[in-house]
Amino acid sequence: MTDVTRILNAIEQGDKRAVDELLPLVYEELRILAYQKLSQEPPGQTLQSTALVHEAYIRLVGEETQSWENRKHFFLAASEAMRRILIDNARRKKSQKHGGHQQRVDFDFITVTDKNLPGDLVELDAALTRLTEQEPEVADLVKLRYFGGMTLEQAANIKGISRRTAGRYWKYARLWLYREMTRGNE
Repeated sequence: MTDVTRILNAIEQGDKRAVDELLPLVYEELRILAYQKLSQEPPGQTLQSTALVHEAYIRLVGEETQSWENRKHFFLAASEAMRRILIDNARRKKSQKHGGHQQRVDFDFITVTDKNLPGDLVELDAALTRLTEQEPEVADLVKLRYFGGMTLEQAANIKGISRRTAGRYWKYARLWLYREMTRGNE
């Protein structure tokens, strides 16, 4: 049993001190994952990796008692928490209250863009939710890679599958999500 699994079990048993022990063990790994994820986001992102990690951690070990089976389960939950935070942030930015569909334009970096390309995070979330209903294992891999910022090898390790299987899942997921997200543009 790893230290992380031992501490997760202690948290499940209600040990409040264990929550304080968990953060130092997983913080750096979560921060790296958050940084990798945010580096893939479009320019103008106001959320920073430290804030993303802190918000995800608070959601994971907040007031509600959580039950994690092991390290793998914890990092799957962390990826899901980061996903929800990024989706909430994207929705907030899109809302009419905050400027609706207007986009911030940096005058030093003006380029012509194709507004019909599938790249909208909210649209991706909706497609990923549909994929989760049909292929939960594949959707978990996408969450780990896209929202958790993991490499294919890291995600395969967390999922307990071979690198080759993870590659097949990733290829399938990319094609499936692309098809789902471009349906309205045909």
